[in-house]
Amino acid sequence: MKQYIVDAFSDEVFKGNQAAVCIMDEWISEELMTNITLENNFSETAFAVKEGDSYRLRWFTPGGEIDLCGHATLGTAYVIFRFYDTDATVVSFQTMSGELIVRKEKDLLVMDFPSYKLGQVSVTDEMEKALGIRPLEAYMGRDLLCILPDEDKVKNLKPDLDKMKDLDGLLVHVTASGSDYDCVSRSFAPKLSVDEDPVCGSGHCHIAPYWAKKLGREELVAYQASKRSGVLYCRVTGNRTQLAGKVALYSSGELYV
Repeated sequence: MKQYIVDAFSDEVFKGNQAAVCIMDEWISEELMTNITLENNFSETAFAVKEGDSYRLRWFTPGGEIDLCGHATLGTAYVIFRFYDTDATVVSFQTMSGELIVRKEKDLLVMDFPSYKLGQVSVTDEMEKALGIRPLEAYMGRDLLCILPDEDKVKNLKPDLDKMKDLDGLLVHVTASGSDYDCVSRSFAPKLSVDEDPVCGSGHCHIAPYWAKKLGREELVAYQASKRSGVLYCRVTGNRTQLAGKVALYSSGELYV
């Protein structure tokens, strides 16, 4: 079985967010997909099968299947455009989160995702203990979004990942306004056996809507301040978030499974 490894939200390898991508003729068992994901040990491995004019797409983390993953979707679209449907400019995915569209736009790949509806929640002592700093505000969608005072607090954050597992939400994102970018963020997923997600696309379906409302504009440039780092070009319209970025191909090879 063919597998590709890509670095999403970056135009050079060793940056952005790693994902493994498997384009298959037919579905393999969930047990095998789980074992492949564990063997890869990336934050996500994507599995796709063509069904009619679109692809059925599933994402697995070392902790199990997830309902939405931005960087692995971007990476899968890149692989399809480069190796499978080379004349295509748009690819459609059927997923647990509904239909997702990725299109080529100049040198970027643009994804159209549903935004998560955010509700403000009380800042708690548990959040402060997990993060090592008390957030200014906190919001809940699928994930917990914590607003910090400035970008240095985001970049220098050293959270207690064990305590973070006890917080509500699937992932935890911290964000602040940036000096060179509209916003700076980091994303943590200890519940999914991923300490820090290098560049989290689905997280920006929380982060971008927050900053779009805060700054009063639709378009944003977001920076993920992980060790690998990455840049996302975001546009928020209604209840949708468009995320655009580049992808670098690291490797392709065969899985003997």
